[in-house]
Amino acid sequence: MLPIDPSQVDPAAIGTKRTTLEMDHEEAIEHVRAVFTDAGFGIPVEFSPSELLNEKVDADRDPYYVLGACNPAVADRALDASENRLGGLFPCNVVVWEEEPGVQTVYHVSIMRIARLVGMAPDDEAMAGIIEDTGELADEAFSNL
Repeated sequence: MLPIDPSQVDPAAIGTKRTTLEMDHEEAIEHVRAVFTDAGFGIPVEFSPSELLNEKVDADRDPYYVLGACNPAVADRALDASENRLGGLFPCNVVVWEEEPGVQTVYHVSIMRIARLVGMAPDDEAMAGIIEDTGELADEAFSNL
């Protein structure tokens, strides 16, 4: 039994952001990487689950790519605020998947909000500041996509 009813969670409560880009998949990945870097994120991890799954289990998945974004200063604060637990959710993932050729979806949720919601991080002023800061960075990136 889940401690919360996922159907009752407002997407805003977990910082859901989603947009569509009209470009090919590789171009979208490059664009998202550049925009998030310009907004203050590094991209220390990235991989293609679709390539992995297509190779390992013959999944026949359409292009799907994960960019692991991180702002080191905010990540450091989040580790302190959560007694190191929030690292279990690092990095902040931005996902790019192909809806159809030439149409890509970019999707992100706030790991900071999720960590607070599930009790991995406190519901206090320090965490509220971290959530606000990461939200502003993500908002800037999505507004520039």
